[in-house]
Amino acid sequence: MRSSIRLGRLFGIEIGLHYSWFVIALLITMSLSAQFHQNHSDWSESMVWATSVLTALLFFAALLAHEMSHALVARSHGLKTREITLFALGGVAQIEKEPEDPKTEFWVGIVGPISSAVIGLICLGISYAAGWRIGATPETPVLSMLVWLGYINLTLAAFNMIPGFPLDGGRILRALIWWRNKDAVRSTQLAARVGQFVALLFIFLGIFRFFAGEGFGGLWIAFIGWFLMQAAGASYASVALTSGLKGVHVSDVMDRNCLVVDGNLNVQQLVDEHLLRSGRRCFVIEQQGEIAGLVTPHEIKGLERARWPYTTLYDIMRPLDQLHTVEPDTPLTEALETMGRDDVNQLPVVSNHHLEGIVTRANVLQFLQTRAELSR
Repeated sequence: MRSSIRLGRLFGIEIGLHYSWFVIALLITMSLSAQFHQNHSDWSESMVWATSVLTALLFFAALLAHEMSHALVARSHGLKTREITLFALGGVAQIEKEPEDPKTEFWVGIVGPISSAVIGLICLGISYAAGWRIGATPETPVLSMLVWLGYINLTLAAFNMIPGFPLDGGRILRALIWWRNKDAVRSTQLAARVGQFVALLFIFLGIFRFFAGEGFGGLWIAFIGWFLMQAAGASYASVALTSGLKGVHVSDVMDRNCLVVDGNLNVQQLVDEHLLRSGRRCFVIEQQGEIAGLVTPHEIKGLERARWPYTTLYDIMRPLDQLHTVEPDTPLTEALETMGRDDVNQLPVVSNHHLEGIVTRANVLQFLQTRAELSR
């Protein structure tokens, strides 16, 4: 999931928000406001809303700490994290590739629930030391905030330990199965099936509670189940794809017939004479026999149509020094990781400063389709 709003970097990791975050932030704030109104009728309106907003923000800070713990443990095992995105159902640390052994998978998975549990226990511990007792209604805004954060983080830790892939508990389950059978793909398949079963239970429970009169609360549980169902299937497909491409190199799928065009052509000529006629979506610009850059529909879309006849390809191309290139013997999975990290659909394949070809997502898809047809 890509971030919609960038907040900055923490420990070298991009932090961002998805637009759906604002929906859940509003719902949590309103829920807290109703709870504080009910438990503390003597509080002023401004006190209730200030406490609600601050508690909601601290909750999302705790979610960020949860995801950051995943990212930092992954980094300690040689796995990079592109970014952390907070969204409607919590947060996700976008680790660039899957762990290569069950031990790494186990520690990356379990550290999140541990961090949430520690945060929860610290909040409740501070509240207890300040005079609050279990079962009692906290009296002050600070205690109310700490007690709610304590319970919600313990709940978050418990929820994430549910053995439903790709929840943290599901990843821990996969690590244990993987450690036993030594097969990462088979382990992912089993963990994903457990995750889908858990998701179905959430969906049925949510529907039941909705018709039992719980309204939005029941639908929310069903929605979480639907999300887990989709995520489990997508996670397995991703691991299966990586396994299917094991041992395949860029040279096995790349397009060697790259269309080289003159950088002095204007954009209108490129569109009329090449883009629309050939159906190609990537054009190589050479200068003095060496690749100078690439032009794709992305660069063309960023230019006003009225300027097409007066703008050369040199003016809009993405220069070579701004492009990630790969070599023919680069593993295809590594090339896909680079495309995902840079959010591009193609990469130049260069050897000894000479363009050998272009590898695209479409090349990978065609390769997989052909392999699937031959295996039937």
